[in-house]
Amino acid sequence: MVDLIMKDILGTPAILVGLFALIGLIAQRRNIADVISGTLKTVMGFVILGAGATVLVQSLGQFSSMFDEAFAVQGVIPNNEAIVALAQQSFGTETAMIMLFGMVANIILARLTPLKYIFLTGHHTMFMACLIAVILTTGGITGVPMVIIGSIILGSLMVLFPALLQPFTRKITGSDDFAIGHFGSIGYLVSSLVGKAVGKKSKSTEEIAVPKSLGFLRDTSVSVSLTMVLLFFVVALFTGPTFIENELSGGQNFLVFAFMQGLTFAAGVYIILAGVRMLLGEIVPAFKGFADKVVPNAKPALDAPAIFPFASNAVIIGFLCSFIAGLLSMFLLPLFGLKVIVPGLVPHFFTGAAAGVFGNATGGRRGAVLGSMANGVLISFLPAMLLPVLGSLGFEGTTFGDADFGVVGIVLGYVISLVQSNLVSIGLIVVILAGLFGIVWKRRGQDETPENAA
Repeated sequence: MVDLIMKDILGTPAILVGLFALIGLIAQRRNIADVISGTLKTVMGFVILGAGATVLVQSLGQFSSMFDEAFAVQGVIPNNEAIVALAQQSFGTETAMIMLFGMVANIILARLTPLKYIFLTGHHTMFMACLIAVILTTGGITGVPMVIIGSIILGSLMVLFPALLQPFTRKITGSDDFAIGHFGSIGYLVSSLVGKAVGKKSKSTEEIAVPKSLGFLRDTSVSVSLTMVLLFFVVALFTGPTFIENELSGGQNFLVFAFMQGLTFAAGVYIILAGVRMLLGEIVPAFKGFADKVVPNAKPALDAPAIFPFASNAVIIGFLCSFIAGLLSMFLLPLFGLKVIVPGLVPHFFTGAAAGVFGNATGGRRGAVLGSMANGVLISFLPAMLLPVLGSLGFEGTTFGDADFGVVGIVLGYVISLVQSNLVSIGLIVVILAGLFGIVWKRRGQDETPENAA
């Protein structure tokens, strides 16, 4: 029964989000038809989003293989799914317990504090629970104390990070209906601040002038397709036909293969956007019922692609600029005595695209470009700095990819390593969390004053 609840229900993000929608619709006393329809459409939206991500990740995997062959790059490749799969062999129970009680802590904190956010990105909840379990166990905190402190840390992060981003999320969406619940938040925050610093009078990426003869580029699907096909062609030419046709394409001409992979990527983006629209159309109204009954005025904190439809040009600009910054960082890391981090296409696409949207919101085109490049540097240096505190997992050739995992892991690891006493370590962690709550609480009050709201 525990495995059924932990792994099959709470461990399946689509079902988890669907449960919140179900509870919300029932709380609003909707008729049975609306309850069934709303719940199923919420789950379907999440499944469609996941299907698009699978298509996109498959295409990026082919690109990554071509890129590695073309440029003979060796190093650590960040991948959240890979590192968590490895960690589950030794930390599976600890991860499950921290995830479950961390979600409970999230609801309690949202109920008792002004930070009214319910984190609904289930796979990122599991990733962060795994990271916390690894760091605490490696640092000597085990058993019940590990589960308690780990759950408090996780639950706190699940309300703190959406709260940090909410002023900028409101600017993107033009409303306060939902928040972003994704552990790339530090990168998005930095991108927003960079945009604010450099983007004065810079026009939005969505106002890019397109000549009438190129009017077809206004269609997001077409512009994404052309961009990615060109990118695949360039890398395919460097890779050469022998490797692609013998190892990847099953004999298909290497340029035809590159062409189809570019279109496959664009199809994945299209599916993601369709899933996001369906998900938002159902989860936001349904969540109101849950919030009114359990956590009044709570907001759903959704996965990063929820903001992609608000600035589709910034999505592509952000991805490309983040990836370019990752390539540059790859050559800089050895100068600082750090391991080479090979740019992972998946983290650079999802976090780079979101960083581009946040940077565009505060600084237009300059903000989108420089903000997403800042994110690219972060998700290159932070994983390299995280490796030493992961214990034996730091030697597996992969690591956590997104910015928040790096920041949380590094801070948590060094707090524990600097203090020999577990009791003192726990005390310091609680003090740090309390300080963060105070900062975010105060900032939230400032952001919601009438002049700032306007």
